Amino acid sequence: MSDGILRFAPLETAAVEVLLCDADGNLFGSEEPAFDASTVVTNRLLAALGVDLTFTSAGLRQRSMGRNFRSMASDLAAEAGTAIEPEALEQWVLEEREAVVAHLASVLRPDPAVHGPLSELASRLRLAVVSSSALSRLAVCFTAAELDDLFPASVRYSAEDSLPVPTSKPDPAVYAFAGRQLGVRGPAGLAVEDAAVGARSAVAAGFPTVGNLQFVPADEVGARITALREAGVCAIVPSWSHLAELLDVAPAPAAPPGRRLPQGC
Repeated sequence: MSDGILRFAPLETAAVEVLLCDADGNLFGSEEPAFDASTVVTNRLLAALGVDLTFTSAGLRQRSMGRNFRSMASDLAAEAGTAIEPEALEQWVLEEREAVVAHLASVLRPDPAVHGPLSELASRLRLAVVSSSALSRLAVCFTAAELDDLFPASVRYSAEDSLPVPTSKPDPAVYAFAGRQLGVRGPAGLAVEDAAVGARSAVAAGFPTVGNLQFVPADEVGARITALREAGVCAIVPSWSHLAELLDVAPAPAAPPGRRLPQGC
C-alpha cells in the first residue's frame, strides 16, 4: 500500500457499501473562495450588532472550519454577549448564502484529480454527500465542478436544509439522517471528511471516517493531520486517488505535490 496513506485503526473495507462524502474542501476547492464572500457578510453582521470585531477571509475560515454560517453567526453573537433575533438571522443566512453561491458559481472548475478517482469508486460503491452547507449552494458547486453525474440531488444531505431543525457539524444529526435514508449504519457507510469538525460528526454518528487532504493548503497539512487523528479518523489520505487505493479500487497513485504524508504519525 502507498506510503502516502496513514492508518490509525482497522477499517473493514469489504463491508463498505456507501461513501458519505463531505462537500466543501473535500469534493471541490470551495473553502477559500466561499470565505472570501462570506467574510464580507460576516463583518457587516458584526457591525450591525455593534460588535467591535472584523475577520479576514483566512481568519474566518480557520474559526469556522466545518461549521455553517448559521452556526457561526449565532456563536459570534453569543460570545459578544448579544443575540440575533430568529427573523433577522434568517435574513443574514439568506444574504450570506446568495453572496457565496454567486461567487462559487464564477470560480469553481472541474478537477480531473477528483472526478477520475470518484468515477472508479462509483463503479463499486454508492456515493452520497453529507454537508453542513445549504442544498442551493451544493447544487451550484456540483454543477460548476461537473459532479452532478456522480452526486445527483437525491443523494445530497444538508444539515441546513434536510433536517426538521437546521444544525451544523459537529452535531451528528445530518450523518444519522443520511444513514437512515440510505439504509446504512456502522461500517457499511464510510465517511470522508477534510476537517476535524466534520470527522467528529461522522464518528459520533457511528461511521468509520477517513480524512482527506486533497484540498488542504500545504502549510496546514501537519496541523490538519493532528486534528483529524484526534477527531477519531481511521486513516488519512492525501487525495481521492489514495482513497481508491485504500479501498482496493485503483492501483497505487503518486502523492500530489505537498501531500506526501510523514511517517510515524
